Amino acid sequence: MIKDYKGYSAKVYVDEEQGILHGEVLGIADVVTFQGKDVEELVKAFHDSVDDYLAYCKERGEEAEKPYSGRFVLRMSPTLHRKVAMEAKKNDVSMNDWIIAAIEDFYEEVAAGAEAARRLKCKTPEMLA
Repeated sequence: MIKDYKGYSAKVYVDEEQGILHGEVLGIADVVTFQGKDVEELVKAFHDSVDDYLAYCKERGEEAEKPYSGRFVLRMSPTLHRKVAMEAKKNDVSMNDWIIAAIEDFYEEVAAGAEAARRLKCKTPEMLA
Protein backbone atom coordinates (compact mmCIF):
# COMPACT_ATOMS: atom_id res chain seq x y z
CA MET A 1 0.00 0.00 0.00
CA ILE A 2 1.24 3.50 -0.75
CA LYS A 3 0.31 6.70 1.04
CA ASP A 4 -3.19 8.05 0.33
CA TYR A 5 -3.52 10.92 -2.10
CA LYS A 6 -6.55 13.25 -2.11
CA GLY A 7 -8.48 10.62 -0.16
CA TYR A 8 -7.67 7.78 -2.56
CA SER A 9 -5.59 4.75 -1.68
CA ALA A 10 -4.02 2.15 -3.92
CA LYS A 11 -2.73 -1.38 -3.99
CA VAL A 12 0.59 -2.14 -5.67
CA TYR A 13 1.58 -5.27 -7.59
CA VAL A 14 5.09 -6.26 -8.64
CA ASP A 15 5.62 -7.63 -12.15
CA GLU A 16 8.93 -9.41 -11.71
CA GLU A 17 9.15 -10.48 -15.36
CA GLN A 18 8.92 -6.93 -16.69
CA GLY A 19 10.50 -5.26 -13.66
CA ILE A 20 7.57 -2.87 -13.28
CA LEU A 21 5.36 -1.86 -10.37
CA HIS A 22 1.64 -1.70 -11.16
CA GLY A 23 -0.96 0.02 -9.01
CA GLU A 24 -4.72 0.28 -8.84
CA VAL A 25 -6.87 2.80 -6.96
CA LEU A 26 -9.00 1.04 -4.34
CA GLY A 27 -12.52 1.65 -3.09
CA ILE A 28 -14.14 2.90 -6.30
CA ALA A 29 -15.96 1.13 -9.13
CA ASP A 30 -14.09 3.07 -11.81
CA VAL A 31 -10.82 1.49 -12.90
CA VAL A 32 -7.85 3.78 -12.28
CA THR A 33 -4.42 2.20 -12.74
CA PHE A 34 -0.83 3.36 -12.92
CA GLN A 35 2.71 1.99 -13.11
CA GLY A 36 6.31 2.89 -12.52
CA LYS A 37 9.81 1.45 -12.72
CA ASP A 38 10.62 2.39 -9.12
CA VAL A 39 8.81 3.68 -6.03
CA GLU A 40 9.34 7.35 -6.85
CA GLU A 41 7.98 6.91 -10.38
CA LEU A 42 5.09 4.81 -9.07
CA VAL A 43 4.03 7.43 -6.52
CA LYS A 44 4.17 10.18 -9.17
CA ALA A 45 2.11 8.01 -11.54
CA PHE A 46 -0.43 7.38 -8.76
CA HIS A 47 -0.80 11.12 -8.13
CA ASP A 48 -1.03 11.83 -11.86
CA SER A 49 -3.68 9.11 -12.33
CA VAL A 50 -5.83 10.43 -9.49
CA ASP A 51 -5.48 13.99 -10.82
CA ASP A 52 -6.35 12.79 -14.36
CA TYR A 53 -9.37 10.87 -13.03
CA LEU A 54 -10.65 13.91 -11.15
CA ALA A 55 -10.11 16.17 -14.19
CA TYR A 56 -11.82 13.66 -16.50
CA CYS A 57 -14.88 13.49 -14.24
CA LYS A 58 -15.03 17.27 -13.96
CA GLU A 59 -14.69 17.67 -17.74
CA ARG A 60 -17.64 15.30 -18.25
CA GLY A 61 -19.72 17.06 -15.60
CA GLU A 62 -19.74 13.92 -13.45
CA GLU A 63 -18.96 13.62 -9.78
CA ALA A 64 -15.83 11.58 -9.13
CA GLU A 65 -16.39 8.52 -6.99
CA LYS A 66 -15.19 8.89 -3.45
CA PRO A 67 -13.71 5.93 -1.62
CA TYR A 68 -15.75 4.52 1.24
CA SER A 69 -14.88 6.15 4.56
CA GLY A 70 -15.69 3.12 6.68
CA ARG A 71 -18.37 5.09 8.52
CA PHE A 72 -22.13 5.09 8.19
CA VAL A 73 -25.09 5.92 10.41
CA LEU A 74 -27.08 2.94 11.60
CA ARG A 75 -30.60 3.38 12.94
CA MET A 76 -32.36 0.66 14.92
CA SER A 77 -35.24 0.29 17.32
CA PRO A 78 -34.59 1.05 20.98
CA THR A 79 -35.27 -2.62 21.77
CA LEU A 80 -32.64 -3.85 19.33
CA HIS A 81 -30.25 -1.14 20.53
CA ARG A 82 -30.62 -2.44 24.09
CA LYS A 83 -30.10 -6.07 22.97
CA VAL A 84 -26.95 -5.17 21.04
CA ALA A 85 -25.60 -3.13 23.95
CA MET A 86 -26.20 -6.02 26.35
CA GLU A 87 -24.55 -8.59 24.05
CA ALA A 88 -21.57 -6.31 23.50
CA LYS A 89 -21.19 -5.79 27.24
CA LYS A 90 -21.46 -9.56 27.88
CA ASN A 91 -18.66 -10.11 25.39
CA ASP A 92 -16.59 -7.23 26.77
CA VAL A 93 -16.43 -5.42 23.42
CA SER A 94 -17.74 -2.10 22.16
CA MET A 95 -21.08 -2.00 20.38
CA ASN A 96 -19.22 -0.95 17.25
CA ASP A 97 -16.95 -4.01 17.38
CA TRP A 98 -19.91 -6.30 18.13
CA ILE A 99 -21.90 -4.93 15.17
CA ILE A 100 -18.89 -5.22 12.83
CA ALA A 101 -18.42 -8.88 13.86
CA ALA A 102 -22.14 -9.56 13.37
CA ILE A 103 -22.13 -7.98 9.91
CA GLU A 104 -18.96 -9.87 8.91
CA ASP A 105 -20.47 -13.18 10.08
CA PHE A 106 -23.74 -12.44 8.28
CA TYR A 107 -21.92 -11.47 5.09
CA GLU A 108 -19.96 -14.74 5.15
CA GLU A 109 -23.25 -16.64 5.40
CA VAL A 110 -24.72 -14.66 2.51
CA ALA A 111 -21.61 -15.09 0.39
CA ALA A 112 -21.83 -18.83 1.00
CA GLY A 113 -25.46 -18.82 -0.09
CA ALA A 114 -26.79 -19.91 3.32
CA GLU A 115 -30.06 -19.18 5.08
CA ALA A 116 -29.14 -15.52 5.48
CA ALA A 117 -29.62 -14.99 1.74
CA ARG A 118 -33.12 -16.38 1.98
CA ARG A 119 -33.92 -14.09 4.92
CA LEU A 120 -32.98 -11.14 2.71
CA LYS A 121 -35.01 -12.63 -0.14
CA CYS A 122 -31.94 -12.52 -2.37
CA LYS A 123 -32.18 -14.59 -5.50
CA THR A 124 -28.41 -15.11 -5.48
CA PRO A 125 -25.67 -14.43 -2.93
CA GLU A 126 -23.88 -12.39 -5.61
CA MET A 127 -26.44 -9.63 -5.06
CA LEU A 128 -24.50 -8.66 -1.94
CA ALA A 129 -21.02 -9.12 -3.39
